Order: sequence, then structure tokens, then C-alpha cells
Amino acid sequence: MRPRAITQQQEIEQVINKTDVCHVGMVDLNGMPYVLPFNFGYQDGVLYLHSGPEGKKIDIWKNNPNVCIAFSSDYLLRHQHDNVACSYSMKYKSVLMYGKIENIDDLEEKKRILNIIMKKYTGRDDFDYSLPALKNVRVFRIVPDRIEGKAYGY
Repeated sequence: MRPRAITQQQEIEQVINKTDVCHVGMVDLNGMPYVLPFNFGYQDGVLYLHSGPEGKKIDIWKNNPNVCIAFSSDYLLRHQHDNVACSYSMKYKSVLMYGKIENIDDLEEKKRILNIIMKKYTGRDDFDYSLPALKNVRVFRIVPDRIEGKAYGY
């Protein structure tokens, strides 16, 4: 069985929306790959992330804002024969998103984005945020330059 490309926007968004945690890949200051898991929000083709105010990823993004984000869903172990190890495989769907990370400083925009993220995990988007909390959180936007998807076994 060969993987098939996922090209329909609806199926791409289905994979993204089924994913609980995305993995953000970047290149560190020494030219080495660096990948971190993130909670996220996704709306109207734009990905949103949040983090603490400082750290290695912030230093990396100041130097190189290019990122690759991985999403995956619909895992299912399958096999053709119980006793033949090579007959086992994992069904899955995955999406890779490429783009540049953009820091958001505007406090009203931060609130809007944080509510998008919260809605993904709680179903609600009507939260209140204190001024100190808004000033202490980093919020980021990624408008994709390219998206590619694959499905194996589906």
C-alpha cells in the first residue's frame, strides 16, 4: 500500500483539527534541527501558537523565523497476518505546514488569538485575561507558504 497525497483543503483541515498537539520544527543557532510540541489554534487557514516570554525557541525565531509544523491523526494499527511482523503497518494521516512565524504584540489581537486556541480545547471563546497575563505571554501567527498532506491506509 502506498501513501496518497492529501490535496483537498477540507481533508487537510480535518487532520489539523483532529490533532491535539502540533510539532514545530526549526533550525537552532548552531544549524541543528529543533522540534517542540505546542498546543495551537487554527482558523481561516492561519495557525496560532502561544508560549512563555523567553527561551531557546524565541532566540531561534528572532534569528530564523522559518518553521515546519507537523500534524498527524487517525492512527490505526493494521496487519495481514497475526504472526508475520512485516505484515503490520500503521494507518495515518499527516499534514506538514511551512511558513514564517510572526510575533503578535497588540493586546487585543493577543486576546482574540488566545480565545481561538482556548476554543480548540474547551469549545469556548469567551475568556477574560488580566493585563499582566497578556503582557507575559507570547502569541504567534503562521500564515502558511505551503501545505502538504499524506494518508497511508485510508
